[in-house]
Amino acid sequence: MLQKVLGGRRFWGSVLSLAIPIAVQNLLTSSFTLVDTLMVGQLGDVSLAAVGMAGQWSWFLNMVLFGICSGASVFFAQYFGDKNHGGIVKTYGIAVSSAFLVSLAFLVVGLSVPKGVISIFNRDAGVLDAGSRYLKIAVFSYPAIVLNMIACAVLRSTKRVKLPMYVAFFTTIANAFLDYGLIFGAFGLPEMGIEGAAVATVISSWSGPVIIYIVMAIQKDDIFFAPVREIFGFTRHMVADFYKKALPVILNESLWGLGTICYNIIFANLGYEYSAAVTILRTFENIAFAFFVGFNNAGCVMVGQDIGAGNIKRALKDARRFMIIVPLAGVVVGIFVLFFREQLIYIFNMGGKITEKTLSAAMGIMLVYAIEVPIRNIPYVIIVAIFRSGGDTKTGMKYDLICLWAISLPVTFIAAFVIKLPFVLVFACSYVFEDYLKSVLCLKHFFSKKWIKPVTETGRAALHEYMAEAE
Repeated sequence: MLQKVLGGRRFWGSVLSLAIPIAVQNLLTSSFTLVDTLMVGQLGDVSLAAVGMAGQWSWFLNMVLFGICSGASVFFAQYFGDKNHGGIVKTYGIAVSSAFLVSLAFLVVGLSVPKGVISIFNRDAGVLDAGSRYLKIAVFSYPAIVLNMIACAVLRSTKRVKLPMYVAFFTTIANAFLDYGLIFGAFGLPEMGIEGAAVATVISSWSGPVIIYIVMAIQKDDIFFAPVREIFGFTRHMVADFYKKALPVILNESLWGLGTICYNIIFANLGYEYSAAVTILRTFENIAFAFFVGFNNAGCVMVGQDIGAGNIKRALKDARRFMIIVPLAGVVVGIFVLFFREQLIYIFNMGGKITEKTLSAAMGIMLVYAIEVPIRNIPYVIIVAIFRSGGDTKTGMKYDLICLWAISLPVTFIAAFVIKLPFVLVFACSYVFEDYLKSVLCLKHFFSKKWIKPVTETGRAALHEYMAEAE
C-alpha cells in the first residue's frame, strides 16, 4: 500500500536521478547569497541590510526570468517527451530573446539610478550609499544569469541534469574565494569591502554560462549550437503559442516577486534591523528552497514528459506522489529549523557586529518559517510541478495573485501600520494569509483534472481518449 502511494523503483529512480543533481545545483547557487551574506555581515548591520536590499532588485529579475524559463520548460519537457527536436530549438530561441530584453532593462535601471532602487526599501543614508555602490557593479551579472538559467532549463527538461550541478559547484567555490579575497584583501587581492562582494558576484556569474557553452560546443550539442536561422527562425504563430502558455507564468512569477518586494518594503520601513533579520531568514529559506526546487523540477519534467507523450494515467499517479512527498520534506526542514535556528542565526554574527535587535527578530521569524514551511509547499508543488507541466499556466497565476495581492499584502500592511503589531506577528501575517486559502483552492483544482492541457498532438489525442474512458 505504501509503495503504491509513494511509488516504486521506477518512480524513485527517475525522481532521484533528476531531483538530486537539481537540488544540489540550486543549493550551490543559493550559496552565492549565503557566502555574500556571511562575509558582508562581518561589515555590520548597515552593509548587511544594504546588500539585502540591492539583492532584491536582482531577485526580482530572477523571478521574471524564472517565469520565462518555467513557461519555456512546459514546451521543453512536452516536446522532449514527443521527440520534437525542432520545437525545443525554436522555444530556446524565443526564451533567450525574451530574457535578454528583460535583463537589459534591469541592468540599465540599476546602473542609472542605483540610489533610487535602494530607496524603494529604505532611505537611511548609510544604507543608500552602501547599497548603490554594490548595485552599480552587480548589475553586470544580469546577462550571465539569463544565459545560465535558460541553459539549465533546457538541460533539465532533456534530462541532462549533472552538468549544471558541476558548473554550480565550480562557480560557488570561485565566488567564495573571490568574496573573501576582494572584501577583506586576502590572497593578494585588493581590499574593496562591499564593492568586492559585487565584483566577486559578477565574475562568478559569468563563469557558469561560459563553462556550459564550452562543454556544449565540445559535445556539438544540436540545441545550443543549432544553426542561428533555426534557433531564431520562429514564426509569429510560434511566438503567440509560446506566450499563450508562458505569459501567465511570467506574470505570475513577476507579480509574485513584486509582492514579495512589497513585503520587504513593509519590513524595511519598520527598521533596517528588521530588514537585516529578513535577509538572514531569506538566505536560509533559499537554501531550503533548493531541495524543494529539486523535487518540483523532477515533477515538472516527469509529469510534463508523460503528458506530452500521452501517458495520462502515469502522469496523474506521479503528480499525486509529488503532492505528498514535497510537503513531507517541508516537515523535515521545519523540524530542523525549529531545533537549530539559534545556531543558524548566530553564524552571521561571527564578527560580533550584528545588533541584538536584529538577532532577536531573526530568531522569531525563523520560528514562523519552521511552523509554516510544510503548508507553504502544498500550493508550490501543485502550481509549479503539476499545473504548469500539465499545460495549465493560468490557474496557478490566478490563485497566487488573488491570495497575495487581494488578501495577504493588505492584511500585512494593516498589521504593520494600522494595528501596529510586533514585527514577528506582522511577518507571520505575510505567510498565513497567503498560504492557507491557496492550498485549498489548488487541491480542489487538482482533483478536477482540468489542469491537463497538452501542447502536443500526441498528448491531446491521449487526453481525449482518457476522458472518454472516464465517462
